[in-house]
Order: sequence, then structure tokens, then C-alpha cells
Amino acid sequence: MSEKQRVTRKNSTPLKVYCLPEERELIESNARQAGLSVACYLREVGQGYQVNGVMDYEYVRELVRVNGDMGRLGGLLKLWLTDDVRTAHFGAATILSLLGRIEATQEEMSQVLKSVVQPRARS
Repeated sequence: MSEKQRVTRKNSTPLKVYCLPEERELIESNARQAGLSVACYLREVGQGYQVNGVMDYEYVRELVRVNGDMGRLGGLLKLWLTDDVRTAHFGAATILSLLGRIEATQEEMSQVLKSVVQPRARS
């Protein structure tokens, strides 16, 4: 190989894995569910990555719910900051409570995001 030629997967030596037909079906099914090619799926798993499905609907629903909460809380704060008549009865305690809920909701969103984004496994 010349010095100018880059090392790529295509010009590297492949790994061969022998498996039974049912094992192959399972691997192919898992790769499809993850939205990856079989080669990419096996490479990821072989390097210790946790492979997740293309879309985890439970996490998405949770993030949508938390985002809605943030929007509602932000709307209340905006009304108060603009001296809207509907929030004239809001006192300092109410606003501090609202800010506390916004902070708690941000923390909740952060925890959901951390559970969605899996760090690479350490060797």
C-alpha cells in the first residue's frame, strides 16, 4: 500500500463469523431494528457499544411531555414578566415556585436525555 493511500474498511482484512441460520436471522433482525447494516451492527456490538433501536418511542413521549411542561411554565413566567392582568395576583413566592419547577423540569429532561444517549462502553 502506498503512503498516499488511506486505510479504509474496504481495503482492510474482513472478519468472518460463522453462525447458524437462526443466529444469522436474529443478527439481521437486530440490525434492522437498530437501523444499521449487519456489518455496522456487528462492528458496533463488537466494540462494546450498546445498540439501541432507531426510535425509542417511550423516551420520545417522555421528552414531548417534559417539553410541554417547560412551555407551559415558560408561558406563565412570560405573562408575569409582562405584567399581564391574569398574573397580577402572583406573588414572589409563586414566581420562585415557578422557577423551581422550571429548574426541576430541566433536570428531568436532562435525565431522560442521558438515558437516551448511551456512552460508549469503556475497554
